[in-house]
Amino acid sequence: MNYSQPYSPGGFQVMPPAIKTIILVNVAVFLLQLTPFGDAISALGALWPLGSGNFRIWQPVTYMFLHGGGAHLFFNMFALWMFGAEIENYWGTRQFNMYYFVCGIGAAIINLVATIGDPYPTVGASGAIYGVLLAFGMMFPDRYIFLYFLFPVKAKYFIAGYALIEFISGLGSRSMGSGSNIAHFAHLGGMLIGFIFISIKRAEWSFSELLDKLVSIAKKRGRPRLHQQKKVHSTVSDAEINEILDKISAKGYDSLTKEERQKLLKASGKT
Repeated sequence: MNYSQPYSPGGFQVMPPAIKTIILVNVAVFLLQLTPFGDAISALGALWPLGSGNFRIWQPVTYMFLHGGGAHLFFNMFALWMFGAEIENYWGTRQFNMYYFVCGIGAAIINLVATIGDPYPTVGASGAIYGVLLAFGMMFPDRYIFLYFLFPVKAKYFIAGYALIEFISGLGSRSMGSGSNIAHFAHLGGMLIGFIFISIKRAEWSFSELLDKLVSIAKKRGRPRLHQQKKVHSTVSDAEINEILDKISAKGYDSLTKEERQKLLKASGKT
């Protein structure tokens, strides 16, 4: 999956499948919170701090579907649709789902570390949605976002400003012990995990490509001693090395035989 080029095989969808499903599930869970079972659902599903005695292993997932009120739910879902629809259209539903939950769970883990000793639980999809916001800024850095529907701001500056505000707010709430019900570090955590995720995907890291680069660097470094140069050329020819590198490119490093790996090491001057 190319995280720099559009996917969108079936044309742009105003309400793509993942966004639609996430919104419907969040609304359904919120309606359940309004029933007599609401307190039990919140107690079991909210993200409780470590050491509180209420933390459960499933909470880094379930907290994303609970909200503290109608306004909290509305603005989260509106932001998800506003920024996430275009991301899902570009990446595809499967990749978007993976990204959304990785950001949400990653935000939960960072929030757990940042809130050790606090008595307050965390609810809401904001951690995952801030990851989506970060993705929008990385994919469309020069796209204009209208702040308060009036003031045009480029996405890259909008995202950077939001991150700075969250960081300052998070430090302030921790230092003052305010007990704020806004999980600033969950928001920052979602953005951080999103940045790492997209960076890795864009780089398309793999062991074979990394090895190719290391071998290329080793070959360009030169040979400091004449007798080493003679030894390499006397045992491994350039044609053999080219065949081995072609094999790595086609089938990966694991496909090499023991003898081929030894030849590669000799050619890189490591024996």
